Amino acid sequence: MVDVVTNKNIRAPLERVADYTANPDNAPEWYVNIQSAEWKTKKPLSVGSQIAFKAQFLGRELAYVYEIVEYIAGEKMIMRTAQGPFPMETTYTWEAVDENTTQMTLRNRGNPTGFSKLVAPIMSAMMRKANMKDLDKLKNILEKN
Repeated sequence: MVDVVTNKNIRAPLERVADYTANPDNAPEWYVNIQSAEWKTKKPLSVGSQIAFKAQFLGRELAYVYEIVEYIAGEKMIMRTAQGPFPMETTYTWEAVDENTTQMTLRNRGNPTGFSKLVAPIMSAMMRKANMKDLDKLKNILEKN
């Protein structure tokens, strides 16, 4: 089992952080490893929306489709792989620290199978490192604007 939780305080209002990160079109800008995001269903984002992502992780190209399974605007978004290398769930939560600061929490949980299962402890460490880079990049983007 892989379960990685990371968070970062971002000097930007909650609504701005939540709107930006919940929009899959922005994912390639702030996720270090995501190269593209393509809508498989019609916009706007809602429960049932599906987005195909292409990413680079541990030197491999990954293609997977996430389905939005829970979405409460400005509070929480949960997406699960509908297809991909192994079952994964990603949760975003947003919490106002004050009117100009938001704590963004990113959680990845999954059950690797096959070879991935053998490297799960390494994968967790690599995911934590990648998630921190993503949140740092997000912080940089949103605090500049």
